[in-house]
Amino acid sequence: MQFLVITLRRFGLGLGLLLAVLVLNFLLMHLAPGDVADTIAQDAGGLDAEVMAQIRKDYGLDLPLWQQMLKYFYSVAQLDLGYSFYYNQPVTTLILEKLPATLLLIISAQVVSILIGVVLGVIAARKPNGLASHFVTILSLVGYAAPVFWTGIMLIILFASMIPLFPIGNMVDVTVERTGFAYMTDVLHHLVLPMLTLASIFIALYSRLARASMLDVLGSDYVRTAQAKGLSEFQVVFKHALRNALLPVVTTAGLVFSGIVSGAVLVETVFSWPGLGTLAVQAIVARDTPTILGILFFSSLVVVVANLLTDMVYRIIDPRIQASHTQEM
Repeated sequence: MQFLVITLRRFGLGLGLLLAVLVLNFLLMHLAPGDVADTIAQDAGGLDAEVMAQIRKDYGLDLPLWQQMLKYFYSVAQLDLGYSFYYNQPVTTLILEKLPATLLLIISAQVVSILIGVVLGVIAARKPNGLASHFVTILSLVGYAAPVFWTGIMLIILFASMIPLFPIGNMVDVTVERTGFAYMTDVLHHLVLPMLTLASIFIALYSRLARASMLDVLGSDYVRTAQAKGLSEFQVVFKHALRNALLPVVTTAGLVFSGIVSGAVLVETVFSWPGLGTLAVQAIVARDTPTILGILFFSSLVVVVANLLTDMVYRIIDPRIQASHTQEM
């Protein structure tokens, strides 16, 4: 029961955060110089004042700002994110079309970075002064220092140009039919480089975090007790120590999810990956305000949901947190 109450409380805080994000994004976009009518007039080579006034009326730009905001909030509550004047489609339709590609990229990058990072961290923690530990340290420095777009360009030069193992960009080969096993294989083939690019910085983060957490856990009393009982090193490390060592990794995975979403924008641009990041860049260039606001809102929604799920998983992994909240209540 307490778990449900805490979850509902977190859900309420998440809704409040989404509302704040909506207000902030709306104000920033509408307080910036220019509007949709100016962009349409520029693309058309100039329009007279009467046509400009009609365009502003059609898009509701003739209303006071607070009325525009309330109208937009009402539409969002009905899952209507507006209409893109640049693409001539509903923004919700555009996002749903691009969403699978972005989810494939960020989820695969997150999973790969956690798995590789935890494995490297555990290996490094077993011998803190060994070569593996020094390798993880160097990897972390390189991962943090290298911007994702630079890493992507280097991977393209190395594995798509010098050693042509992977495609340069896009999600599929136009010559492959979009059905069946051949299509899935082609998508995975195109996914490798952008996934590794996006995962690179987070592999460095998780490896260092897992190493530090494992070192702390391996020095605890219950681990020494397990070792004194004659348990194998595998049982001590993976059965007793790793579960508690994963707690900081799980927490960080939820907190850095926003970084993965924002990093996907750069990666998708470098690799011409047809996801929300590429759509966002095109919408910004076209000053397609409804599309920009829709993408910002959806990205915020993904981050809030990821943090809520992280909080739930954290409580499941560590029952002590559940117990502490029970005592407080």
